[in-house]
Amino acid sequence: MMKDLNVNTVVIGGGPSGYSAAFRLSDLGINTVLIEKNNFLGGVCLNKGCIPSKYLLHISKIIEEAKNLKKFDININIKNINLLNIMLEKKKIIKSLRNGIKTISKKKNISILNGEAYFENKNSILINCFNKNKKFVKRINFKNAIISSGSKPITLPNIPYSNVRVWNSTDALNFLTIPKNMLIIGSGIIGMEMATIYSSLGSKIDVIERSENFFPYLDKDITKIFKKSILNKFNLLLGTKIIKISEKKEGLLVSLSNFKNFNKKKLYDVILVSVGREPNIKKLKLKNVPIKINKFGYINVNEKLQTNLKNIYAIGDVIGFPMLAHKGSYQGKIVAEIIYGRNIYYQPKIIPYIIYSNPEVAWTGILENEAIKKNINYKIAKFPWKFSGRAISSGYNLGLTKLIFNSDTNRIIGGIVIGSGASEMLGEISLAIEMCCDAEDISLTMHAHPTLYETICLSSEIFQKKCIDI
Repeated sequence: MMKDLNVNTVVIGGGPSGYSAAFRLSDLGINTVLIEKNNFLGGVCLNKGCIPSKYLLHISKIIEEAKNLKKFDININIKNINLLNIMLEKKKIIKSLRNGIKTISKKKNISILNGEAYFENKNSILINCFNKNKKFVKRINFKNAIISSGSKPITLPNIPYSNVRVWNSTDALNFLTIPKNMLIIGSGIIGMEMATIYSSLGSKIDVIERSENFFPYLDKDITKIFKKSILNKFNLLLGTKIIKISEKKEGLLVSLSNFKNFNKKKLYDVILVSVGREPNIKKLKLKNVPIKINKFGYINVNEKLQTNLKNIYAIGDVIGFPMLAHKGSYQGKIVAEIIYGRNIYYQPKIIPYIIYSNPEVAWTGILENEAIKKNINYKIAKFPWKFSGRAISSGYNLGLTKLIFNSDTNRIIGGIVIGSGASEMLGEISLAIEMCCDAEDISLTMHAHPTLYETICLSSEIFQKKCIDI
């Protein structure tokens, strides 16, 4: 074992949560060490999640728009797609962003150790380090620790994972051939995004979901539009489960059954399992501390992101849902300020959610379903995009902008958008909720025309019964 290292704060995990915390701690002059098992920062988000999937979704959108031009007798050849070049460009994008984070870490004088960490006690950790093929163990004594070790895909029983035809979300982002028939298990965000990508590339997709409800936390008018929009793209089979998977030479034969006693067998080239993620905490030896875990398997924290041990914090995926990079990054900055000594808390009014499918679905704040459960007096205002000049001229007629207002105060409390560019439109709604804007604040803010985001203004005018556009 090498000489002990003594630091104020040690950060375990170099994803968006971890490096955000480390960078801010450095800005505040706090002696910090960042531990990352890989030779690069960025975590799942940059290297095998958010960024590569959004690149492939961008390609997917271009392909779909090219297909739509056929009705104007404009034919663009998209049959010969060079998958190798697509993958090389993906690697290039990831490398560029990795280098950007690396440059920032150097400028901020962040000490980075490559290895796997585990707790020895509440003030020290041991790291199995590796450097230029040399392995050694190092002890770090710390005043504070931040656990930000991220998550990994959940595995299901009775799935032949050793078969190369069974993929997780990481495998799905590293393809050189397009499967003709593909089964996606799980209709969550990852499942919908992968279905969007592969259906545009020519795969015939079945998405199965054990639940009879599709995105139960979304309002039914939104899911109705979404289901209508995917009718000709892929099959969504709700209330459906796998009875058996048989490994055949030509593929995977899957026996499916649903709540209507419908049974069928179908041969698939690939099965993608996307039923969620679980925290990366098993190797941390949290029992040595000990740190409390809740019944769902996540680390318990308070509003200051502290575990039951006040000098050990946890952020990002390890503390549970929602597992979002922007949530983890936000928490990383907050926890750095708390360690610095500022009396602040993690109490966001909103967390933005986005499904980067086609069409996109983006929402934040309190939706109609939640308002009913919480017994909030509310009113909704909806602007269908079939009345939007920009949407009509762009072929996005199926979209909808929906705002939820507290009817006692007229303040906006939530919003959801379905349609192209919904992810970008969500910013105004999020800020309006955080700023406690009422409907008049939104409608009296001049919005550019013709744009999609002006439908937010028009929705607020509908709420006030003064919209002249519908």
